[in-house]
Amino acid sequence: MALNTKPNIADPDRFYQSLIDCHRDLSEDQSQRVNSKLILLLSNHIGDEAVLKEAMAIACAESGA
Repeated sequence: MALNTKPNIADPDRFYQSLIDCHRDLSEDQSQRVNSKLILLLSNHIGDEAVLKEAMAIACAESGA
């Protein structure tokens, strides 16, 4: 399985709004914990270590890390 980097969310605007709503009224620390939990939950769902490492490499490269 390869990482799919093409748009793949049926309604990206609605998803983005849901993500924003999830973080509404949270402190910075709470927001970071939510993001960490989302990463771990979605990583577990994906389950393919090669795909996850590819995603991490892309994210790090694009963030200048």
